[in-house]
Amino acid sequence: MAEAVQAEARKLPYVAAITEGVRTVMQEQSDAFVAGEDVAGAGGVYGYYNGILDEFGPDRVFDTPISEEGIVGLGVGAAATGCRPIIDLMFMDFLGECMDEVANQLAKMRYMFGGAATLPVTMLTMAGAGMSLAAQHSQSLEAWVCHLPGLKVVMPTTPYDAKGLIIAAARDDNPVIVILNKMSLAISGEVPEESYALPLGEANIVREGSNYTIVALGRMMHEALKAADQLKDLGVDAEVIDPRTLQPFDTATVVNSVKKTHRAMVVHEAVRFGGIGGEIAAQIQEDAFDYLDAPVARVGAPFSPVPFSPALEQHYIPNADRIVAEAKKQLGI
Repeated sequence: MAEAVQAEARKLPYVAAITEGVRTVMQEQSDAFVAGEDVAGAGGVYGYYNGILDEFGPDRVFDTPISEEGIVGLGVGAAATGCRPIIDLMFMDFLGECMDEVANQLAKMRYMFGGAATLPVTMLTMAGAGMSLAAQHSQSLEAWVCHLPGLKVVMPTTPYDAKGLIIAAARDDNPVIVILNKMSLAISGEVPEESYALPLGEANIVREGSNYTIVALGRMMHEALKAADQLKDLGVDAEVIDPRTLQPFDTATVVNSVKKTHRAMVVHEAVRFGGIGGEIAAQIQEDAFDYLDAPVARVGAPFSPVPFSPALEQHYIPNADRIVAEAKKQLGI
């Protein structure tokens, strides 16, 4: 008897995985709703709310005025009174419009009420450069929100991560900011049809290696994998770690890797100066200093606003070649 042919794994693009994650939450939680600018009729600026209004109706999916301050305030108030809102901050750059609500209400209200008020708010927002949207619509500002006690912060890299982390965020009784990436929207990957949640605070070892550790945030994970292939030809067997959750951060997985490899690099798309990479590097040297054979390397964007010019923007964004160049410098090869 011939062996049964194994069914081909189901694949979805990143954008569709976001939609499926939101839809799953709305199906599972009757007190969940979606609110934001153009999320209802238009399905969101990148279309990842398409079909949500038709399925769940205008009482649970609705457009808001163009006021990020009002959107976050709505989420805080609704969550404190028993709902589980999914609010949309169209671009992460707009955090400046609502930072008081984010920093002084969303992040602090549960603490200030002694735990009596829960704030199960899931905020979806879009970060990253690469689409020539210029300096006010292309930033990666994860360091801002990671610095605020009371918030959880996740950064899905793959379609699988996008669905699983959105569901996990919505099930959490704390506010969770889900930082999505524009240039990842068309990337396809395996996504189970059933509901699943990825544990918050657990990193993913995407590629195992023996003598070099690369911690890569968000879309930079894909660049790190390309770099690891190039480094292999130089005799460097790189382990690539995707944190997936930035707050809380899985220090143990990173430190255990460095204890094995003895060298480390942190890569993010955000500006290098003051970026979350500095915090990760500090944690590595605090917990694995005696295992390090070289200082922790960092790769990030230059200290400049994101350029509009496509040529300049591509030069601005870190990539595999820059990762390899920094590794060669660190290794002296």
